[in-house]
Amino acid sequence: MLASVQIVAGLVTLIVGGELLVRGASAIATAMRIPPLIIGLTVVAFGTSAPELGVSLQAAYAGSVDVAVGNVIGSNIFNVLFVLGLSALFAPLIVSSQLIRFDVPLMIGASILTWWLARDGGLSRLDGLWLFGLLVVYLLMCFFNGRRKPTASAAPAIPTEDLVDEAEAAPRRLPLQFVYMVAGLVGLTFGAKWLVTGAVSVATWMGVSELIIGLTIVAIGTSLPEIVTSVVASIRGERDIAVGNVVGSNLFNLGCVLGISSIVAPQGIPVGAEALAFDMPVMIAVAAVCFPIFFTGQVIARWEGGLFLVYFVAYTTLLIVSQTHPSLAEQYRWVLGYVVVPLTLLTVAGSFLMSLRQPAHVEN
Repeated sequence: MLASVQIVAGLVTLIVGGELLVRGASAIATAMRIPPLIIGLTVVAFGTSAPELGVSLQAAYAGSVDVAVGNVIGSNIFNVLFVLGLSALFAPLIVSSQLIRFDVPLMIGASILTWWLARDGGLSRLDGLWLFGLLVVYLLMCFFNGRRKPTASAAPAIPTEDLVDEAEAAPRRLPLQFVYMVAGLVGLTFGAKWLVTGAVSVATWMGVSELIIGLTIVAIGTSLPEIVTSVVASIRGERDIAVGNVVGSNLFNLGCVLGISSIVAPQGIPVGAEALAFDMPVMIAVAAVCFPIFFTGQVIARWEGGLFLVYFVAYTTLLIVSQTHPSLAEQYRWVLGYVVVPLTLLTVAGSFLMSLRQPAHVEN
């Protein structure tokens, strides 16, 4: 009972802390005349990934490294399969050309790089520097690309006149914004501690591995900001933002969350054989399947969103079955690997080839 209370309290505190941190940092950045593009790429991206960062850092310090790794892997899988899938059910999602040409291939490459760096059984501090450096390069490239084509970027979904008004009023409220930032950091710290403590207690009580808890309860809980952002953007018609939020958040999770966690952990972050053999390849496959689906007319159709949701349910079911009925797990895995996945690949490939014969979606 106490563990459940800790998990709920931790999640609520994480969300509130992340909101306060983003509000304060965004206002300070505006007052300092930092370009809106940079605010969108850094403050907003950090805000939606702040819960993941807080949890993974706390887990790394506490020695619960499986929670730290599972949190990032599970969040990236959840973001694509569940967040995009649910958003696409509300309305077909428009995918910008920049995402297809640049961001999605980079997300695939970052996922593969993370697995490759961890193949020796862990992520060292040097590996963490590589991942964090990749994120810095990505942000710089986005910044210079935005400077060359300022009208093509809509990173912050904030009207220009609102930004101007905010910039004029922000200096008078700077002390309050610093209070927001400090309160947000405190909230993230305590929320992460409560969530990790509660999650580890639940794992021990249920006899479930910390990796499974990290891949499910913790990952879903820390991805709540992504759910809200993408679903609301989809409902409001800002569907390109719904997709960009997920891709950017996944890159931030790998580069910042896993990168910094590996750097600050005394001995780096060990990555178990189970995660290397199954969960990381699933993360790579989920990232890779985005490319042909996104390319088909540059729209994620409702049926494709439904397909994402079905796969999320199938993946989560496999995680549960592997813990509760190990003897059935191999059969379930066989059906997924040799029947469901090939049929899906054939369907996606057929849709992809048909899209090559049709005019591409024209962006406004």
